[in-house]
Amino acid sequence: MAEMFKAKVRKVGTSFGVLIPMEIITKERIKEGEEVQLSLLKERKLEAIRKLFGSMKGAKPFERDREDRLDREEYQ
Repeated sequence: MAEMFKAKVRKVGTSFGVLIPMEIITKERIKEGEEVQLSLLKERKLEAIRKLFGSMKGAKPFERDREDRLDREEYQ
């Protein structure tokens, strides 16, 4: 499974770079010169996602309105 971590973008020459923490390099056995795939998720987008999924906080637990749907065997 993909490892998730926070990192600051740094200027490297005329480009930007991100440092991968040593614990992830060790765990994933990443070698110098090896190609890796990265996925970006900016903090403000992450906050929007958290807000969206957190919108149902405080909602009441689900209750069945029809008990006949509990036992599907009777329909087979």
